[in-house]
Formats: sequence, C-alpha cells, structure tokens
Amino acid sequence: MGLILDAIADAFASLGDPELIEVVGLTLVVSGLASIASLAAGVPVGAALGLGRFRGRSALRVAVDVGMGLPPVLVGLTLLLLFWRSGPLGSLRLTFTPTAMVIAQFLLALPIVVGLTATAIDSLPSAAIEQLDALRLGGVDRARLALIEVWPGVVGAAVAAFGRVVSEVGAVLIVGGNISGETRVLTTLIVQESRQARFGPALGAGIVLLAISLIVNVSLNRIRGAR
Repeated sequence: MGLILDAIADAFASLGDPELIEVVGLTLVVSGLASIASLAAGVPVGAALGLGRFRGRSALRVAVDVGMGLPPVLVGLTLLLLFWRSGPLGSLRLTFTPTAMVIAQFLLALPIVVGLTATAIDSLPSAAIEQLDALRLGGVDRARLALIEVWPGVVGAAVAAFGRVVSEVGAVLIVGGNISGETRVLTTLIVQESRQARFGPALGAGIVLLAISLIVNVSLNRIRGAR
C-alpha cells in the first residue's frame, strides 16, 4: 500500500516537470495531426463506401474492417522497413522522427474513420436514400447531405480515431524510438519510466493522458449533442 501512496504523491509532484510539459506538447501535435489527417481522408472514403454501389465494395468493406484491428506493432515494423536507410523510402530520412509517428498513427486511425463513417451512412433509413437518389445530385453534394444527416456518427468516428492514436504505444515506439526531447510522447514516457521503476512519474504521465482523452471526448460529444 505504501508503494501505491508514494507513487500517487510522486505523480502529482511530477506534473510540473518541464520534460513532461514538452512531452505533452509533442503528444498533442502528433496525435492531433494524425487524427485530423485521418478525418480529412477517411470521411470522404467512408461516405463513398456507404453510398456507392460498385464492384469490389464488399471486399473493400472487409479490408476496412480488418484494418480497424491492425496490430500497431505491425504497422510500426512495416513503416520502419520502408523508412530504414536501405529501405525503399530511406532517402526521406523519416526514421525516428515525429513525422514517421504521425504517419503511423494516421494509418491506424484511417480504417476506423472510414469504417464508422460508412456504418453511420448505412444506418440511414431507406426513405432517406431514396430522397437523395430523387434529387439527382452529383456525388460530392450527395455525400455532403448524407454526412449532415449522420453528423453524430462522424463525430463518433473522430472520438474513436483520437482515442486510438493518443493511447497507442507500439507503432510510435518502433518508428519514433522514444528519443528524449525529440520523439518521446506520453505513452512511450510511461513505458520508459515503468521500466526504470519510476512509478510516480509514470503515473503522472498516465494522469495527464487520461485528462487529455477526457477533455477531447467531452468536447467532441458536446459538438455532437449541439448539432
């Protein structure tokens, strides 16, 4: 019990640590960029998947469903092989950089956004789809109107995407390397401190991570409720 109480006391004492503040900043930048990029790319694809009737749609839907459960370490390893100095994209020099971390998190969040957006559109009543068809709109306008109708589902996709990336550790640890002052984020900081039996700072980073997730989730759900 004493260990737990000491860890809690050390956790709150570590909240003002300049290194922790720096790590929080990088976490917000990396996860924020990955989430925004996944929404920008995934919502239109999800709308096309939900509204479209084309050959290969079922296979694509299965691929998206599989992608929603991609193992983060596999994504990280694949990117590491691509970005390694002797790899196909080694000339980009992205290994152990925040850019590589953003790409890894983007790939993990993208199938979630696509899948949940398509599912939200699939839930539209058949009468709504018939009305869209009767308007004889172009593809972009048709998708825009459908997305307005399923706006809460789109916000739900944003919530799920951010939750996926901000709590992810495997992929960012592999491609980022957990370099202090350069690629260390909250999840990798927790791993680092736990390995060194520094439970107080690890718990402090966990508290901050939980607070970030809570604030983002409450904010997005307020947007969903207001709409």
